[in-house]
Amino acid sequence: MVGCFLSFSVTVHAELANAIRAIVNDAVITYHELQTLNEQTADRVVAVYGNSRSTLEKKIAEMENENLGHLVERQLILHEFKTAGYSLPESVLDDLVQESIKADFGDRATLTKTLEARGMSYEKFRQQIKERFIEAQLRLKNISSEIIISPHKIESYYLAHREDYKEEDRVKLRRITLSKSSNPGDPDAKKLAEEIIARLKEGASFSEMAAIYSQDSKESREGLWYERPMLRKELADAAFTLKAGQCSGVIDCAGECYVLMVDEVNRSHYKSLGEVRSKIEQDLKAEERTRLEKQWLDRLRKKTFVQYFY
Repeated sequence: MVGCFLSFSVTVHAELANAIRAIVNDAVITYHELQTLNEQTADRVVAVYGNSRSTLEKKIAEMENENLGHLVERQLILHEFKTAGYSLPESVLDDLVQESIKADFGDRATLTKTLEARGMSYEKFRQQIKERFIEAQLRLKNISSEIIISPHKIESYYLAHREDYKEEDRVKLRRITLSKSSNPGDPDAKKLAEEIIARLKEGASFSEMAAIYSQDSKESREGLWYERPMLRKELADAAFTLKAGQCSGVIDCAGECYVLMVDEVNRSHYKSLGEVRSKIEQDLKAEERTRLEKQWLDRLRKKTFVQYFY
């Protein structure tokens, strides 16, 4: 399926497999390299957007542009490694290769079979390990992991985005679902629901009644959190009038009858800064890291020759 969708967006004929897609200084990125990366990432795009061909075509095109960007960025970083006078000792690379073989393949024999299936040489595999390590190390060096976000910035962000931290009314709800049947031999769902309610009033456990009678999922019998839009109107109207610990009457809907039990009620409110401080801090750190990365890569682009071919 992935190959089918890629075929209409990236047509890589056999004679173009080694054609040039981009040049970064003296490094060449071929159509084949880009197509290989596209095939590795297309599954996720197809899984999300596969139901709409027009949307999928657009997202596949976006994915291909992003992948080309990643390949160009890697070559920019590798060029920086060379021109800055860095080096990677062969002994360190040997260790990295052995670690990769052990972690990803288990042993050398399995690696050899896998590389043969991929049409890749051991030297190419070793080169890929080297390039990935260099890229990771230079990113670490140039994009600080020790980003500090001030309390004032966190508080300002919280105030500016307070609506993002609003929680609507929610109830933790357990339910007994009884399907209606036209079969004369089956019990009447509404009468059975009334009998269950009578037993609950006499002290029977809701969990026990649900386990015996409900035709719903185990999770629904044991309790799930719901906001009003998540429930059909008849259930929402009943559930959101109940207090914690209260049980509904019979809710007669087309096709089913329900008995509800509300365990907890969480009224609409804004999460406090204390509740969301950690998430805001992490989001702002990620945002700053992205900004620093773009700034660094832009500097590399300015001093490196890059040309694209279409």
